[in-house]
Amino acid sequence: MQPNQPISGVLLDEVALTLEELAHAVDVEPEWVVRHVQAGVLGGEISVQVTSWRFRSGDLDRARRLLRIERDFDANEELAALVIDLGDEIRRLRARMRALGVE
Repeated sequence: MQPNQPISGVLLDEVALTLEELAHAVDVEPEWVVRHVQAGVLGGEISVQVTSWRFRSGDLDRARRLLRIERDFDANEELAALVIDLGDEIRRLRARMRALGVE
């Protein structure tokens, strides 16, 4: 692997990433992650102490999707988060409809 190449793969929920590891996996600066955590659009229950932040696989997936929407549509973090939340809700509702036999 090249030194500055983003990490790809599947992160297990039992394993947590540090701020720097998440930033590297998403291919962004750590400040990008901090800004999104402070905006409340990334990271669930994050402590005040930045050095103790840990991120799970869902955070990695969300960060990658946030970045993609921000870059593709020149959106700010709140708008990107809204798009992701609405897309997730649509997928949940469609899955529920399929489970009920309604389509």
